[in-house]
Amino acid sequence: MSILVTGATGAVGSAVIERLAAAGAEVRAFTRRPTEYNGPAGVRAVGGEASDPNAVRAALEGVDTVFVLNPVTPDELNQGLTLLTLARDAGIQRYVYLSVLKAETFTDVPHFTVKYTIERMIEQFDLPATILRPSYFMQNDAPLKDAAAHGVYPMALGSAGIEMIDVRDIADVAAAALLRRARASGPLPREVIELAGPDAFTGESAAKVWADALGRDVAYVGDDLDQAEAAIAERAPSWAAYDLRLMLARFHRDGMRAKAAARGTLRTLLGREPRRYADFVREVIDGVK
Repeated sequence: MSILVTGATGAVGSAVIERLAAAGAEVRAFTRRPTEYNGPAGVRAVGGEASDPNAVRAALEGVDTVFVLNPVTPDELNQGLTLLTLARDAGIQRYVYLSVLKAETFTDVPHFTVKYTIERMIEQFDLPATILRPSYFMQNDAPLKDAAAHGVYPMALGSAGIEMIDVRDIADVAAAALLRRARASGPLPREVIELAGPDAFTGESAAKVWADALGRDVAYVGDDLDQAEAAIAERAPSWAAYDLRLMLARFHRDGMRAKAAARGTLRTLLGREPRRYADFVREVIDGVK
């Protein structure tokens, strides 16, 4: 049993690796800088660019299970299809793919459509995979601590409602799915699982959570998408800022809520209640890792 984890140094990938290593799995971490990798003991770093077929082929040698996590980049689609095609050609029959909630409907948001295209490849070639569709990560809000401390919640979430989910809950579900597939005697049926937290937040209600935790007034920045795009562009490339602007526009119009059954499914998969946004915010303020 050897599991390759792509996106190994990101928030989700690194958390998945920690859980797999703790369970005693043989894990390979795919990273561009293997000599700098500092993961759990026993995890083997394999290096290369995800868009380089030769590097991917080398990383897949001897692997039977793959966690497919492609970061949001201009060539995300190429990276995802390259990995899955080479893994399929290598005869691998166990996959977990990290997609996104509403991938099938937010067709005007580039990174959503990319992920749904990869989902379609998985379906068309009947790859035995667990497709995870998580909602907006709570951890996306961790960098907002300083702004909130100065009295502003700056993420333009709108008023339709976003069911945020904690990255640690995503990692728990992903690692369990990988281990279940890796330990199975043969390929398991394909499945799609929506992952969303227990509460829906608007820009106003998220600001109130920060206000309650900080014990001071925190104002919601508002729904101005021009302002939101400009603010994101201060810390991200222009293409990414525009992509996220389009995502926020869909949040304003449609929100981001999973099907009602998803709440019970998540509790069952976790074996406990999912983490709540208010607790996450308190951890951020208190400096809890």
